[in-house]
Amino acid sequence: MKKKNIIIAGAVAGLLLVSGAAAFPRTSEANIFGDVWDFMKRGFSVSPPSGSPNEEAPEKAELPLYKPAYDYEEAVIAAVDEAKRSVVSIVISKDLPVIERCPIDPWSDLPPEFREFFGGGLQLYGQCERGTKKQEIGGGSGFIVSSDGLVVTNKHVVLDKDAEYTVLTNDGEKYDAKVVAQDPINDLALLRISATDLPVATLGDSDSIKLGQTAIAIGNALGEFRNTVSVGVVSGLSRDITASGGGGFIEKIEGVIQTDAAINQGNSGGPLLNLKGEVIGINTAVASGAQNVGFAIPVNQARRAIESVKKTGTIQTSYLGVRYIMVNESIAKQQELPVSYGALVRGAEDGPGVVPGSPAERAGIRAEDIITAVNGEKLEGGKMLGSVLQKYAVGETVTLSIRRGDGDIEVKAVLGERPNE
Repeated sequence: MKKKNIIIAGAVAGLLLVSGAAAFPRTSEANIFGDVWDFMKRGFSVSPPSGSPNEEAPEKAELPLYKPAYDYEEAVIAAVDEAKRSVVSIVISKDLPVIERCPIDPWSDLPPEFREFFGGGLQLYGQCERGTKKQEIGGGSGFIVSSDGLVVTNKHVVLDKDAEYTVLTNDGEKYDAKVVAQDPINDLALLRISATDLPVATLGDSDSIKLGQTAIAIGNALGEFRNTVSVGVVSGLSRDITASGGGGFIEKIEGVIQTDAAINQGNSGGPLLNLKGEVIGINTAVASGAQNVGFAIPVNQARRAIESVKKTGTIQTSYLGVRYIMVNESIAKQQELPVSYGALVRGAEDGPGVVPGSPAERAGIRAEDIITAVNGEKLEGGKMLGSVLQKYAVGETVTLSIRRGDGDIEVKAVLGERPNE
């Protein structure tokens, strides 16, 4: 299958009248036409029927807006009004060299007695560095998740350790921002600004979203147009992508939401909403060479990071310690596996299937085990083991359902903290 480049950042209705008067008695024709005429009078302006010369033509009436369409539009507007208060723009600034056009003397190293023979009075110019100046080098989006100034965005938005970050809130206030945590396995980061009583985004449930439901993206498009709104649908679930961006940023992201709501450069880190105005995802990437194929990290994957920072000041990532292959019907058939879903524990070039000294080894998990469920949640329909485990905190005990050979067993594992890689 050809890989796509993933980049980090009416209807017309008519009424047809069929001529067939000779097929009906006169009375039937009149009754049928009268019903049609009554319908047309309610929303259209036409000439009166023949045989009614004394009847005045009705005044043209506007066809009332189709109520479900009106309700839908109102729902979108209400969702945006509710959410935009918590959406912020992030400005990235950095001290860069100031390059100017300066006069130069290419013969300055020659002895004075020889310099008069060169140049002939010709003034030459070149580029020279005159100190540094703070300049904007990019922008992104985010949203407030605590009234005391905690802001969620993408990791790739705040990746530059030498840059400074400024948050612009919806009411026009400007704050210096500090990066407090970056997720080691997801394109997520959290910032802190010094403020109180801020409007907070409402987080929804990304596990309950359905294909085809409305998706609304809000963000700082192109780093210039704040609170830009685009509307589409959820067009895919549980996608796995490898995203790349500036500064050599490359990251594999599992279980993302695909949407055709336009996600533009600068939208990264902004919220993807449902019709209730709840955040269901964090906009993160678009497919290069495609039209409106964007991706968002499910908000349930961000909940753990948010709660971890609120409690500990850092993002603690739960860790089981297995390398695995997600099983589907095709892999099950090729490998002659007993089940067509789950995570097959198997080593790779970078190490064994079960990491020595890990929670998985202590729980008794073995290579070639197939982990089929976590706390009863089946690993099927695109649910990845890593994504499901991220719902649980470090130190929590989870029950893993395992297919081993021809039998099924259950083991309990106490999740550890992911070691620094």
